[in-house]
Amino acid sequence: MAPRRRRRRPWHRTRAYRLARTALLAAVLVTVGVRCDGHHRPATPLQAGGPAAGPDSARSDRRGAGREESDPAGPTPTPSPTPPPRPLPRSRPTSFRIPSLGINAPITGLRLDRDRQLETPPLDKPKLVGWFEGGPTPGETGTALAVGHRDTRTGPAVFSALALLRPGKLIEAGRADGRTAVYTVDSVKVFDKAGFPDKEVYGPARRPELRVLTCGGLFSRRTGYTSNVVVFAHLTATR
Repeated sequence: MAPRRRRRRPWHRTRAYRLARTALLAAVLVTVGVRCDGHHRPATPLQAGGPAAGPDSARSDRRGAGREESDPAGPTPTPSPTPPPRPLPRSRPTSFRIPSLGINAPITGLRLDRDRQLETPPLDKPKLVGWFEGGPTPGETGTALAVGHRDTRTGPAVFSALALLRPGKLIEAGRADGRTAVYTVDSVKVFDKAGFPDKEVYGPARRPELRVLTCGGLFSRRTGYTSNVVVFAHLTATR
């Protein structure tokens, strides 16, 4: 009996095809995220930023543990926490700074549009940060909102690196009265726009808090970005 001929795999199941497809998808993901036409209603947290523990911090922890073990008097008492600063009265925001990201930008006021959606800064001014005029001003009690583009047709915008911000870093908002509200970052999260948690992001707060938003996720030419990056911060100093 003649040996059975081995059937060839269909072209779309070959290893060469799978490798080529993977390379193409990677190229698409790199090239589609070139602009941000606005902020889409964002949703479920896809990731959360955490404090970066570098080698210096690890060495510091080990040195501290060694001192505690060799100190007959016991561990050093923990200093009492600094009381929170008093909220500031209302005053128009004028500048926005994130020193760790090299951001130092002017501020423009934003309102809600006819659909009750928050406006965004003009696309032809990608370095502007928008501050929601209907909410608290810098340092006031409540949840203040700042918005900026990740990128536009002309290239990276003011918040292109916002997702890299880490807890513990500072955000400084200047005011028209000459004072500055200093916020400390609590967390950085990415929410899909299909199920944006309005209460978590926009809900009222009993202390001065700040949310900073920009685009995130993947980009589609038809629907824009799939997600939003949201920074959660609270007031820790005024000057």
